[in-house]
Amino acid sequence: MELNEALARLAELQKKLYAYQAADSALYLDGTTVAPKDTAEGRGVALGILAGERHRLFSAPETGELLDFLWERGAELDQLRRRQVEELRRSYAQLTRIPAEEYMEYAMLTNEAGDVWHRAKEAGDFELFRPLLEKLVAFNIRFAGYYDSTKAPYDALLNEYERGVDTVYLDGFFAALRGRIVPLLRAIGEKEQPDDSFLYRHYPVEAQRKFSDYLMEVLGLDRAHCTIGETEHPYTLEFNNKDVRITTHYHEDDVGNSMYSVIHEGGHAKYELGISDDVQYTCLAGGVSMGVHESQSRFYENLIGRSKPFIQAVFSKMREFFPEQLGDVTAEQFYRAVNKARPSLIRTEADELTYCLHIMVRYELEKQLIGGTLEARDVPEAWNRLYREYLGVDVPDDRQGCLQDSHWSGGAFGYFPSYALGSAYGAQMLKNMEAEIDVWGPVSRGDLSGVSEWLREKVHRYGGLLEPADVVKNACGQFDPAVFADYLEKKYSELYGL
Repeated sequence: MELNEALARLAELQKKLYAYQAADSALYLDGTTVAPKDTAEGRGVALGILAGERHRLFSAPETGELLDFLWERGAELDQLRRRQVEELRRSYAQLTRIPAEEYMEYAMLTNEAGDVWHRAKEAGDFELFRPLLEKLVAFNIRFAGYYDSTKAPYDALLNEYERGVDTVYLDGFFAALRGRIVPLLRAIGEKEQPDDSFLYRHYPVEAQRKFSDYLMEVLGLDRAHCTIGETEHPYTLEFNNKDVRITTHYHEDDVGNSMYSVIHEGGHAKYELGISDDVQYTCLAGGVSMGVHESQSRFYENLIGRSKPFIQAVFSKMREFFPEQLGDVTAEQFYRAVNKARPSLIRTEADELTYCLHIMVRYELEKQLIGGTLEARDVPEAWNRLYREYLGVDVPDDRQGCLQDSHWSGGAFGYFPSYALGSAYGAQMLKNMEAEIDVWGPVSRGDLSGVSEWLREKVHRYGGLLEPADVVKNACGQFDPAVFADYLEKKYSELYGL
């Protein structure tokens, strides 16, 4: 085989794999946004067949032969193609260890589980979801062995979301954060809390939709390439760097909920839209890891979106959308309200300070589920106990407890720690950004272009061209979780006069 022929086959293989992924994504998007209820069965059939065809294509002996040929000729390849071959060989080695029938069955299971989770959450009925959770846990334990049999199962799953991370590292990371956050939260609890009651007035959904459009404009999201939909649990879905979809969920009695979900998902979208054209339709398209991806969403949501300069920039316009609700509120009051620190039930509504405690609950439960020391039937009790221990709150029902997140229904065990890692990455990115450019002057005028360009240059454009650790180093330097703790202490000490 000639090298040029092999490279052409490599490009063709990746475009076919992209086509299968795009079909999966389209079905998922439809199912979670506009599809009628009780229609999961048909999508499950389609998803199972697509998974089988993808498995057949990617695990074929000739695919392995192609990748081996190119790997042996690596010295003749440019960086882009060498990296493609490296990542594809890694994925090929994993996939060929997964029996095709299991791969198809799992695709159908996650589709069914997502539908059942929606119904279970609406009814607050964990028992409805429990059988699916048991199957998902069993599948993930088995798949972890396929991914990397040299690692403990949960460590293998963690590496699917943040390569190089394991429970030893995360145990230390979370212990260090908890040691700084808990005393700070205790000190805040002795202070008078800001009034945030105006956030829970009646905010009509249609006005919130228009406000979301405005926020996307401020974020610099090109609406020709990024749309917004509505679903139970907000998410971002990318087809390529010219077609990204974000979703949100509107609550008429909580304007901050959708406001910050739009900014959060908008951060994910900024990442995907900023990835270079030369990696599109290859295995390097998309964010390099979930920790890096969450660093971008939480950067825009919290470090920018909850900052005083940003609030000052958007608040006058926000009052135009909600004149009756915010007519008696100042930008300073709004800033303090959206940064109010208090233990709460819902992760996606948690303040910046307590958010990582929510992640720690999920991390501990995932470790035990995958480690075999916690049964699915005992999840509600364990969840409620950890919420009392970590956050000091009582969970009234499963809807506000262990059914609140969609991640497990999609089989995403090992994902949750990425949120905390991303928050810590983002704080260090901000510190470096402030040393290089004027961040807050433009932000106070509603201009986020400098922020976005810095992130695009340091993080976004690479996609998967670099290893996750190299992207983190590029933007953070030597990563130090203490920078995040320092940031939280400084911000909340100023807010609460500590």
